[in-house]
Amino acid sequence: MHIIRLALIVTAFIGIAASPVLAAETPQPQSDDRVLGDAKAPITIFEYASLTCPHCAVFDQETLPKLKTEWIDTGKAKLILRDYPLDQSALLAAMVARCAPPDRFYAFIDTLFQSQLSWAQSSNVKGSLARIAKVGGMSQAEFDQCVADQKLSDSIINSRLNGQQHYGVDSTPTFFIDGKKVVGELPYEEFVKNLNGSADSAPATGASTAATAPVEPAPGMLDRVRSWFGSLMSRG
Repeated sequence: MHIIRLALIVTAFIGIAASPVLAAETPQPQSDDRVLGDAKAPITIFEYASLTCPHCAVFDQETLPKLKTEWIDTGKAKLILRDYPLDQSALLAAMVARCAPPDRFYAFIDTLFQSQLSWAQSSNVKGSLARIAKVGGMSQAEFDQCVADQKLSDSIINSRLNGQQHYGVDSTPTFFIDGKKVVGELPYEEFVKNLNGSADSAPATGASTAATAPVEPAPGMLDRVRSWFGSLMSRG
């Protein structure tokens, strides 16, 4: 309940402060993306998710495994996760995942979703995340350095701001499948209908889309949201 309450507060704050949404825009690959699957796969699935979002955990545990087997591992599609933290716990967890080696990023994401009920509702979220990180091979010193990294924290907050301001993301999970917006943790049979439509018009396998630079948030917005997340994190 504490996490949900903070999420609603943060959402309201950012929503009020954000510039008008440009809903016609859609995400594009970026050079620092963590890609699940073949980077040259013809269909790109962007997922905006919060690691404290129960609906995102359902997608990760129930839909993604079959999606990975039938579409990602076969080279027909790739998935790019974009951070959209709903609260300070999700921000910390996203930082830990981003500090993992790139080839272990999605393993960390899976672990965090699988254990979401334990760490996200813990009275000591940072300590719980440190224990998970240690199992994943991260030392305490590396963990402490990771969660103190202001540049990393800013980049994750920027991901949320970009999703909200430029792509009209207002809930998690939200997906963009070759530009088409899909909202919610759809079961595989429903989710795949969107992929089938993209497959019909996808370029030949092997074609790739050039990476673009991240979209910058509105002037002053990062400082305001950074301060807000910081105030929440200081409450423990």
